[in-house]
Amino acid sequence: MATFSRGRQRIKALCCFRTLICTRNFTAGKFDYDLVVIGGGSGGLACSKEAAQLGQRVAVLDYVEPSLKGTKWGLGGTCVNVGCIPKKLMHQAALLGTAVKDARKYGWQIPESLSHDWSTMAEAVQNHVKSLNWGHRVQLQDKKVKYLNMKGSLVDTHTIRAVNGKGKEMTVTAKNIVLATGGRPKYPTHVPGAMEFGITNVALECAGFLTGIGLDTTVMVRSIALRGFDQQMSGLVTDYMEAYGTKFSWKCTPKSIEKLPSGLLRVTWMDLNTKEEHQDTFNSVLWAVGRASETKTLNLEKVGVEINKETGKIIVATDEATSVPNIFAIGDIAEGRPELTPTAIKAGKLLARRLVGHSTELMNYDNVSLLLHAYAFILVYHAFYKPLEFTVAERDATQCYIKVVCLREGDQRVLGMHFTGPNAGEVTQGFSLGFQCGLTYEHLRNTVGIHPTCAEELIKLNITKRSGLDATVTGC
Repeated sequence: MATFSRGRQRIKALCCFRTLICTRNFTAGKFDYDLVVIGGGSGGLACSKEAAQLGQRVAVLDYVEPSLKGTKWGLGGTCVNVGCIPKKLMHQAALLGTAVKDARKYGWQIPESLSHDWSTMAEAVQNHVKSLNWGHRVQLQDKKVKYLNMKGSLVDTHTIRAVNGKGKEMTVTAKNIVLATGGRPKYPTHVPGAMEFGITNVALECAGFLTGIGLDTTVMVRSIALRGFDQQMSGLVTDYMEAYGTKFSWKCTPKSIEKLPSGLLRVTWMDLNTKEEHQDTFNSVLWAVGRASETKTLNLEKVGVEINKETGKIIVATDEATSVPNIFAIGDIAEGRPELTPTAIKAGKLLARRLVGHSTELMNYDNVSLLLHAYAFILVYHAFYKPLEFTVAERDATQCYIKVVCLREGDQRVLGMHFTGPNAGEVTQGFSLGFQCGLTYEHLRNTVGIHPTCAEELIKLNITKRSGLDATVTGC
């Protein structure tokens, strides 16, 4: 996907194998550290701090190569610096704008003309992110984890070469090594001007808050939105976005970007249905065409760490082990793992406990990302509902929808939940515990709701899609 925006301000980028290869002769107790983690993102930091708390000598290497636009950031990885955290804060800015409009219906006397100042918001968001960077450094210091602002690569199975921003080099040795370098956004290098004039992030998330703060925003989609997600839910999301002002150019691909003397960017694209070319001008172009694993500079092949050559991701066993016994990989760079911050954090902590001998517990990935097509017999309960806060404000609630997918037989174990509506993240987090405990449809039905909330609609579900009955909730 590509996202285009028009506005007064120029938007800046914020957001079980066992092969032993050894070239040096080490003996127990001769390593600099018990554990070295390469990568200071969510997973790497969680693993390093947990290991240190359990008595290990630990070091973390973290260095961020500037983006093509020269953007740099501090300790904490993608989520903290250019991902989840800043995007949610910007989303909150958009929600506040919507709340102001709703407030008139609730009796607040608000001027008709309102405007948003990008610079004020950006400064506030960046200040918060910097506070998190500092907080991570303090936590490492408090837990006696050595932080090295250096880029790490493997020399052999126990040795890491570290280089800082000025080119100064050193080596450190470790009994165990954890790779947690995450990924970086891709550019469509076949599109002239893409790298020179574009920035990167996540399409629908950014498009949503950009529209919400009053910027004219268009999303160009080659095929479908939210690939890999439930397409009924995806359709509800994009329908909602279109209803609130985000434009979509479906079945289109960009051909080129040119920078005009005025500073505007002229985008040429092709409509895949009609095969016709179109042009328009925008202030900014944001690419959201996937991410690439940060593994190329780790020198993996030299030490025998196997990767998937197509994805660049590291092949791991159930215990996060690579093809080299003392080297492990967690987070986005591990093949077949969900690219999610909480997953990396949990996997990192559990790995640290196993390395120390404190536990044998493995990360359970099954209930994080469950492939529903593995079950032939499912039953789907669903409902369209109207949040109470939408009523007085007379807001459209046609995209507020809930779906619970269950096994059809037995006790109807719940396989998945889908929720669109206010505070969706807060609602689904509360129910996620149930998946670890074998949540069933009867558990939902036997739960007493908290009233009045959107979350209680989940425990009131009683109509199946199979029945064909109207699933619109009536009453309170």
